[in-house]
Amino acid sequence: MGRRHPQLTRFAEALASSGAAVLVPEIPEWRQLKVSPRPAKPTIRACIQLLQQQPEVRPGKLGLIGFSFGAPQVAIAAATDDLAEHIAGIVLFGGYCSLDRTLTCQLTGDHEWDGVNYALAPDPYGRWVVGSNHLTGVPGHEDAGDVADALHRLASAASEQRVSAWEPYHDEMIRQSRQALPARKKALFDMFATPSGAKRPDPEACLEMARKLTEACLRVDPLLEPAPHLAGVGVPTRLIHGRGDRLIPFTECMRLHDSLPESARQGRTVTGLFAHSADKSTGSLLSRIREKATFFRALQGLINTA
Repeated sequence: MGRRHPQLTRFAEALASSGAAVLVPEIPEWRQLKVSPRPAKPTIRACIQLLQQQPEVRPGKLGLIGFSFGAPQVAIAAATDDLAEHIAGIVLFGGYCSLDRTLTCQLTGDHEWDGVNYALAPDPYGRWVVGSNHLTGVPGHEDAGDVADALHRLASAASEQRVSAWEPYHDEMIRQSRQALPARKKALFDMFATPSGAKRPDPEACLEMARKLTEACLRVDPLLEPAPHLAGVGVPTRLIHGRGDRLIPFTECMRLHDSLPESARQGRTVTGLFAHSADKSTGSLLSRIREKATFFRALQGLINTA
């Protein structure tokens, strides 16, 4: 839904109520579910120029906020000299640090931080989007355009209808898409899309696909991997991530934070009140109160940073 997404609109209005001038750009490629980092820098550059031309906007540096796939692109932009000089600070919501680890989690549910292993039921939306973009770049699957197209239709339906990708609502479309494919491609489709409640394919095969898919992505565009650029981030940076996030695991927030220069780290909040899609409730009334207090402090930090 691009810049018209209701949650993004509410967030922008709430931020504007603090007295900030807020500009939400439209990136057509992202709205079309193209995993392309290339429009990020020129879009940010144009936004900076536009805001600096507005008479009601105070002169000086600007804050920059990135959500989800946009978060690592914001970090990369903040490490770019001609952009960094105009940026007061950045805030990263639900971002990732390692493309390989993120895709591994999206295909297997497994993620790790500091020697501790975690497992979740991954939101299939992420693998639908990435598969629709880069599956045909995986060696041996150059002819899988029909599978990629089916995944794009699934992701588009979930976006347009605002129905979470793991919901049974999509089961019939998944079955029909699978049925339309040649027999030899059904197992490949199953790695990315299975009806709700169905057993996932062999974990080792999914792990291998995550590795190959990562390689295919980075051959097309190395900017999909933010890690090499993070050491160059010199502006104050604040991170917020959902503890139960099923699309990009919270461990990526930890990894992203620790990959930044110490001088740039302004705070890291992992909360039960924010996620792409959550697999946990916030629990008791007392825990919800604590979560709200934590999230409120994070939002205060966001405004101070940006």
